[in-house]
Parts: sequence; structure tokens; C-alpha cells
Amino acid sequence: MIDLIRGQKAGDAINILRTTNKRVAPSIEKVLRSAIANAENRHNDVDVDKLMVTEAYVNEGPRMKRVRPAPMGRAFRYQRRMAHIIVQVGDVKVGAKQAGETN
Repeated sequence: MIDLIRGQKAGDAINILRTTNKRVAPSIEKVLRSAIANAENRHNDVDVDKLMVTEAYVNEGPRMKRVRPAPMGRAFRYQRRMAHIIVQVGDVKVGAKQAGETN
């Protein structure tokens, strides 16, 4: 999912995430909207229509260890994995890591 929005304009990236039928798409859209809002609040001269996704990647996050009941009084351990979603937006003409960043 992240590969679909990397390098796209911010508005196009939101449209891509809204029309894609994947479970993670709403979470990535929320992070992208947060990055856009951060860019808008931190820099007064930023045009929201000209923002593009300069960086987008996912790192492994912490794991929660859980126990699931198993037959004959046993227990199976499993891990609930989490991830860190990072999206940076910047100005189209600059294309640098200038405007906003969020985790």
C-alpha cells in the first residue's frame, strides 16, 4: 500500500487510499492526513494543493505476546505484531523533507 502513494501528490494519494480495498488503507490515510495538517500548521507559506508524498515507509513495531487456549489443557503462544507507519510530505517544487512528518 505504501508503494502506491510514494511520490504521488497528496490529494491523489488520498484518493488512491480511499478507493483501494485493503484493511490497512484507512490507517495510512489517517497518517497522511496528519502529515498534511502538520505541514499546514508548521509552515504558513505551504500550499496544501502542491504537497506531495516525499517519503513513505513502514518499520516493524513492538510485538504483544498472547496465549491462545489449545486442546487438552495446553496453550499456544502467538504474537500480535504492530508497525510504525511513516509518511513525509513536502512541496512539489522543492521535493525535499521540508513540510511535515508524522509517525
